[in-house]
Amino acid sequence: MPHEVDIHVGRKLKQARTLRRYSQTDVARGLKLSFQQIQKYEIGSNRIAASRLYELSKILDVPTSYFFEGLAEEAVNPADNAMDIMSAVASIKDEQLKSRIITFIQDVAGTTTARIDRT
Repeated sequence: MPHEVDIHVGRKLKQARTLRRYSQTDVARGLKLSFQQIQKYEIGSNRIAASRLYELSKILDVPTSYFFEGLAEEAVNPADNAMDIMSAVASIKDEQLKSRIITFIQDVAGTTTARIDRT
């Protein structure tokens, strides 16, 4: 059974990787590992050694402390849904459609600011 810290660190790895639009294979190449190993890190089934965490921080351009941010508050984490949404939106190839979806989400959330035409 994975430890909650390993699960958290894995989620943060996936979050940073996804936000940078890196595939698991991209990250794996940087570490000279298989993409399956990155999958195992991301679900927390394999622990990430400190030296490997350091290497990941360099590949993903984040401080090593990033992987532990929010650990204390994670009992109920709405960031899981946010990650799913960010990942889905990031994967949309049509930039105009992506912009419309982002605007819709901002409207619903009440956070719409000045709109920038991205077409």
